[in-house]
Amino acid sequence: MRRVSRIAVAGVASAALALSVSACGGTSSDAAGDGKSKGVGIAYDVGGQGDQSFNDAATAGMHQAEKEFGYKGEAIEPKDGESDADKTQRLVSMAKQGYNPVVGVGYAYAPAVKEAAAKYPKVTFGIVDDATIKAKNVAALVFSEQEASYLAGVAAAKATKTKHVGFVGGVDVPLIHKFEAGFAQGVKDTDPKVKVERQYLTETAEEGGFTSPDKGKAAAEAQIEKGADVVYHASGLSGQGVIEAAAKAKKWAIGVDSDQYEQKPLAAYKSHILTSATKDVAKAVFNLAKSVQDGKPTTGVVRGDLKSGEVALSESNPEFAKNSEIQDAVKKAREGIVSGKIKVQDKP
Repeated sequence: MRRVSRIAVAGVASAALALSVSACGGTSSDAAGDGKSKGVGIAYDVGGQGDQSFNDAATAGMHQAEKEFGYKGEAIEPKDGESDADKTQRLVSMAKQGYNPVVGVGYAYAPAVKEAAAKYPKVTFGIVDDATIKAKNVAALVFSEQEASYLAGVAAAKATKTKHVGFVGGVDVPLIHKFEAGFAQGVKDTDPKVKVERQYLTETAEEGGFTSPDKGKAAAEAQIEKGADVVYHASGLSGQGVIEAAAKAKKWAIGVDSDQYEQKPLAAYKSHILTSATKDVAKAVFNLAKSVQDGKPTTGVVRGDLKSGEVALSESNPEFAKNSEIQDAVKKAREGIVSGKIKVQDKP
């Protein structure tokens, strides 16, 4: 989900950007990938570092690779109003400097990854949340978000006292539809009498759907005013506002992507974060880095789901972990999904 304009957090971002113009003229003859990797290169989606979501998770995967392989990675922030050409420059610059793999965080990087991968066929590129690129050196790091969202719906249906819950999506796009679809199905399958409020903050990412806590707060407040006492968000940084609104109203929030109960910026509200529907972007990034380090780069579609353990429902909140009714229902639903008995929809 998505950003604020900041400069790189690891490595020398200014050098990366300074090289970007000449890098765009690179060819496979001067491409990185001939020798040892300099480290993992991360190109952030909007929201950037500190989004308490998948940008931070990608960073964690990079840091794990740094520790394991003894090198230094680099993570670069996006810019406001940037074009696909800007994204391409960022990826090409890191590839030219010797970073491998180079990972674009978010579906918005699809055109840039496609172009950069063609310029540098010896470098492995990864892209999170997109599976549209068909190239021999691209790994699509995608997840069955609808499965974890289904479990979030089960938990919400069991936790609500008003028979009324809410969903807040950051941007009205197919990726976020998966979260909505799974959540609504999980609620309905658990208790058809529970009403689900649904709202998307914006039509496009450029309007701030993933980066506006104020929009998230207003949406959650409206749903709570209508009677919702559990609100699930899939809205990146905007979710901070959702969680704040739920906490102030003494209702439940359900986090997304990372275990938001454990995140320091949300510590003041953690007692009202029931659980989080997580996806292990950190593991996906690290595994991609390991495959490159082992000399057998992973490419193609790499999907994380409930069966692989790469999407899940967090249990950090003791109130959630000790609630036997919720736990039993979630366990039963998880087993049903993994066995194939429950087919989770990925469209509302």
